[in-house]
Amino acid sequence: MRYLQASKGHVRSTLLAIVALILSPIEASADQQNHNFQTAVVSTTQTGGSATIGGTVIPYKEVTLMAQIPGRVTFLAGAEGHRAQKDDLLLQIDDDDIQAQRRAAAAQIYQADSALRNSYMQYSRELYSPRQNSISGFPGMGVPATFDQFFTRGFSNMMGQSDSGLERQADLYAQGTGINRAQSAVLQAQANLETLDAKVRDSKSLAPFAGVVVRKHVEVGDTVQPGMPLVSYAYIEFLRIDADVPVRLAAGLSEGMIVPARLDAGGAVVEARVAQIFPVADPGRHTVKVKFDLPKDTPGGPGMYVEVTIPDPSVPTRTQSALPSEALLWRGSLPSVFVLEDGRPSLRLVRVGYPLPDGRISVVSGLIGNEIVILNPPANLVSGD
Repeated sequence: MRYLQASKGHVRSTLLAIVALILSPIEASADQQNHNFQTAVVSTTQTGGSATIGGTVIPYKEVTLMAQIPGRVTFLAGAEGHRAQKDDLLLQIDDDDIQAQRRAAAAQIYQADSALRNSYMQYSRELYSPRQNSISGFPGMGVPATFDQFFTRGFSNMMGQSDSGLERQADLYAQGTGINRAQSAVLQAQANLETLDAKVRDSKSLAPFAGVVVRKHVEVGDTVQPGMPLVSYAYIEFLRIDADVPVRLAAGLSEGMIVPARLDAGGAVVEARVAQIFPVADPGRHTVKVKFDLPKDTPGGPGMYVEVTIPDPSVPTRTQSALPSEALLWRGSLPSVFVLEDGRPSLRLVRVGYPLPDGRISVVSGLIGNEIVILNPPANLVSGD
């Protein structure tokens, strides 16, 4: 019996030694794995005292080119996204009829100019060779006209029946009036030509500045009427935010102020500058339109949704935890992190807020701060290992 008990004790000690030898490498590897973790301390940040306003990214400037004359579209530079330089041709409307009218107006100018030169010539003739002294209208050698000049007309002037000086003055005035009428005809023809030149220019839509076609409203072959939109054209090298800010918040803004803005494209956070505050509020919505300038090379484009954080003294400040984005795990729809507790990883569900300007993510609940989280945890890591 005593021998049997001794043998059982020996077997038990042997088995315990074997189990210890098997488990010791696993514990050693687990301890070594714990020491190889990249970790970070959960920090705290002050939030509140601000409000988030939704806005829309718009081009720095945008124009819509309208049709000025009726006609058919014969040329269109390109589709949306087509880039052009200043004074590049964007759209052409058929102007054959206007060109024909212009040629007719040019002919009228030539005709009016000829009439003007003839008026000057007739005035000079009347000035240096008055018609009342002309003898070309009488037959023969002009003797009857000579007697008329020296006797008949002379006696008529003496008797008060005529006045040769007044007749000559009237003839000169009539020729001067002819010059004025001819000059008016020339000016009218030139004005008609300038009107047609303006219509020729209106048949072409030129780029007012270097930019991009953001929308085309017509296609080649469409018939347009004056006032119809043709092309929407914008300068998008710089972008802006258009936001309707409540009046109570707009009172705390001033031009040149820098505020954070969160873009819908990738959640990037940039600094926006207050560019313009409209002087009149919307009486229906009780908001003030505010425009913010975005930095150059901001990701995204016009029409994108953006959120702007505006100071709001009426909102109390509170303390929230914040951690690096590398610590977050997305298993399913709920975010979680691994927290080191007594040297062992522990999985904990958290509720995240918005990205912070320094790249960290705010945590609404699940952490209290000063805890150690694991960065980039391996996929096979299990809570409690």
